[in-house]
Amino acid sequence: MVVIGLDAHKRTHTVVAIDGTGRKLAERTVATSGAGHLELLRWARRWRERTWALEDCRHLTRRLEVHLLAIGERVVRVPPKLMAGARRSNREPGKSDPIDALSVARAALREPDLPTARLDGVERELRLLVDHREDLVGDRTGHQERLRWFLVELGIAEPPLRSLDRRIVLDRLDAELAGRTEPVGRFARDLLARIRELTSAINALEREIRALAERVVPTLLALTGCGHLTAAKLVGQTAGIGRFRSRAAFARHNGTAPVPVWSGNVVRHRLNRGGDRQLNVALHRIAITQLQRPGPGAEYLAKRRHQDRGDPGPPPTSERRGLPTPDDRRTRPPTGLVRLDSGSGLT
Repeated sequence: MVVIGLDAHKRTHTVVAIDGTGRKLAERTVATSGAGHLELLRWARRWRERTWALEDCRHLTRRLEVHLLAIGERVVRVPPKLMAGARRSNREPGKSDPIDALSVARAALREPDLPTARLDGVERELRLLVDHREDLVGDRTGHQERLRWFLVELGIAEPPLRSLDRRIVLDRLDAELAGRTEPVGRFARDLLARIRELTSAINALEREIRALAERVVPTLLALTGCGHLTAAKLVGQTAGIGRFRSRAAFARHNGTAPVPVWSGNVVRHRLNRGGDRQLNVALHRIAITQLQRPGPGAEYLAKRRHQDRGDPGPPPTSERRGLPTPDDRRTRPPTGLVRLDSGSGLT
């Protein structure tokens, strides 16, 4: 089996082929065009059993992935975090496109359970819609913040928080700004027009996301706490649940799998700060909503709290070592000092 690693750029792709032992066989650099992809396929036909290992930068490798999958090639995606270890173990010093492609190939050879690439489906469409909506919401928030400062300077009463996307509020501000001719007033009217335009585009995207989510993932929408935007975020960020070999692998990917930090007889875990944080925050919203309402989430939390109260855990370190506890230290007199009172006979 030959593994072909690829280092992708906007204008060129560099590939390196290795055998099953990690030995470099050949390398090639082609243009990122249809002709360059055909040249790459002709170059790779010398090896009948081959696997393409692409660094998971899909904005750079998507076109090549589509061409390779369309003709039946096997393609795996290598997470960028695996590249650091591969580069450190490389005996060749420096950094170049062939060195990076070799690191990708060796990382794929070392990790046999990497996710397999597949053609984009409705998941990518949902992700694009959600990402574009979030960009527009961010732009609108910036315009709203600037508008509030202009209103303060003009002496116009500020509207309540989170109300600058309501038509009645925008109409009132438009009427109050109609007679203002100074530059700040003109800028405020311009911001109002932009906020109206962005709000209209955001609402249209939400309707499109809602219709697509109801058609694709009705089971997710049936969960308590999972709305249309959250369901679309989960589907788009997951990009196909079938690419994960188990529930544990998906938990590791989304950052919900705890990290073991124990040694000896003390078994402990801590929260996972890694993984896909977009997926993690979507799951967090669902969990928080379920904890606030009657159902399996609240029942599970009550059960765990009962277990924690019923298990006192190991005694403090001071008690295990026979040392005085904090309560003892507060009640006992300090060692080596004489206690003076009226009956001691000392003056």
